[in-house]
Amino acid sequence: MARVLISMPEDFLNKIDTVAENENRTRSELIREALRTYIHKQKVRENTLAAQNATILEALLD
Repeated sequence: MARVLISMPEDFLNKIDTVAENENRTRSELIREALRTYIHKQKVRENTLAAQNATILEALLD
């Protein structure tokens, strides 16, 4: 697995650590899950936008 070095404010890291501890996860597991969720939501937004654009185009072509 690749390793990534990121910078963030100390107070934000403390919040991440608190959530990870409360969920019995490692910091890495929590951040990976957050990024998976973000990527999934982006795909949903893109698909929604594509569907809206298709509807607009269909209306214009009718």
